Formats: sequence, structure tokens, C-alpha cells
Amino acid sequence: MESRNAYLFLFPNLIGTVGFVLIPFMDVFRRSCLRAVGSGFTGLSNYREVLRNKAFRLAAANTLKFIAVCLPLLLSFSLCIAVMFWSAADRGGGRKKDGTKDRWGDMGWMKTGFTLPMAVPAASVSVFFQMLFDEKGWLNLLANRLGFPGADWLNCRYAFWVLTACYVWKNLGYDMILWLTGIAGIGKEQYEAARVEGAGEFACFAYITLPQLKETAYVTTLLSFVNAFRVFREAYLLSGDYPHESIYMLQHLFNNWFVSLDIQKLTAAASLLVIMTGGLLFGLGMLLRFFRYGCSRQIRRKD
Repeated sequence: MESRNAYLFLFPNLIGTVGFVLIPFMDVFRRSCLRAVGSGFTGLSNYREVLRNKAFRLAAANTLKFIAVCLPLLLSFSLCIAVMFWSAADRGGGRKKDGTKDRWGDMGWMKTGFTLPMAVPAASVSVFFQMLFDEKGWLNLLANRLGFPGADWLNCRYAFWVLTACYVWKNLGYDMILWLTGIAGIGKEQYEAARVEGAGEFACFAYITLPQLKETAYVTTLLSFVNAFRVFREAYLLSGDYPHESIYMLQHLFNNWFVSLDIQKLTAAASLLVIMTGGLLFGLGMLLRFFRYGCSRQIRRKD
């Protein structure tokens, strides 16, 4: 009865997903094997043309590089800050009415400060970074005052690191909250028992905190991965349709192909992106399942 009610509640969402996501994507996949004009079947020729396209290879390489650089930076920084805040609140937290320690209340202002960038519109973020890194921006003015030469940060190879800083700054607080939620689910008695046995802070973090954050790590990685594709808004507002080649992403390419109505390339590239992204997410899921299976086998051996 409960499962039937659950499916009834999910049914409207399922209808919307099928009607507005799945069916349109199947039409995109169908069009990727046809000519742009007419209905002639072309097989995989559109895909071969996309893979041979220099702009697509550049955009795909930049997107992969951005994800490979930003995800580890964001996940590691946010985890370190979450652990630091949790430890600080554990040492000097307030008290609830029942006498227990109020960890979350003690970290309220910290969470607000770090999550505030998520509430800032992308246009405002882009304006701030333009004022800071433009050729006539604050950073170059400060460098000139100190006697150092400035740089056109948004139109040279440093543009990649400017966009990376923008992404990490905007998503740091969100990931920190996710890590804090995972840490809050770990029993305090485990740390107390470990400290009684002589374990230090690093040992507690390595052998208690990290192993029990696998589920949180998967969710945080998945959401950060999705947010990495949304950085196109900031990149577009910073440098327009054709930015420096180091930050020319797949979204720039799709936008330019859409404007020029290059449908056969656009549909083929979109299908390739979905297939590659789905494969990557499937690999992450299998990796998490492998870690789960390994941990459960170790527990059974100890029992």
C-alpha cells in the first residue's frame, strides 16, 4: 500500500520527465543521424564530423580540464573547512536547553558567510570579477601602484584560473554544508573511544571520518559535477561568445552552433555529451558500490 502511494506521488513527475526530457532527447538522438535539411539517413557521419571538428576538440578538452582541476580543489577545500569548523564548534560550542552542545547554532554565522555566494546572481558575480581582473581593474591598479606590470587576465592563459576561482568561490559554501551534514551523522562515541586508545586528530579523521563519508562524497561530487557545467553563465558574461581559448567550453560551442542553426553538429555533439556524462556517472556509482562491498567484507571478516 505504501509503495503504491509512493508511485502515485511520483507519477506526475515521471510524466513530466518523460514528456519534457526523455522524448525530446530521443528526438535529438534521431536527428543526430539525419541530414540538417530533409530526412536522409546519414548514420554516424555527423558524429565523425563533430569529432574531427577542431572547435569541438578544444571545447571538450577545456571542459574536461576544468572539471579535472575544479572538482578536486572544491571537494578538498570544502572538506577541510567543514572539518575545521566542526572541530572549532566541538571545542567551544554553546549549550541547548537540555545541556547538550549546540554545534549548529555555534556555526550559524560561518555557514551564512560561506553560503552567501550561492545567493549572489551570476551577473553580479561576473561584474565583480570583471572589476577585479579586467585590464583596467582593481588588481592591475594595485600592481601598478606597487611597481609591477599588470596583465589582461581575462584574455590570456590566466583566464582559466580566474574562472576556476569563480567556480570554487561560488560553490565552496554549498559543498561545505553537505560535508557538515555527513560529519554530523557520525557518532561522537567513536571519536571518544579512539582518543581513549591514544588516537590523534589525524588518525580520527583518516580512520573514522573519511570512511564514513563515502555516501556524502558521492552526492557532493555528483552535485559539484553538475554545477561545473553551470559555470558557462559566468564565462559567457565575463568574455562573451568567443572568450580566450583556455575557457572556451562546450556550452560556448553549443550556443554558437545553435545561433548558426548547425543542427546536425549540435544534435550529434549533445548526444555525445550525454553518453560520456552518463558513462562517467555510471563509473562513479560502480566505484562507490565497490567501496561499499569492500567495507562490508572487512566488517564480516572482523565479525
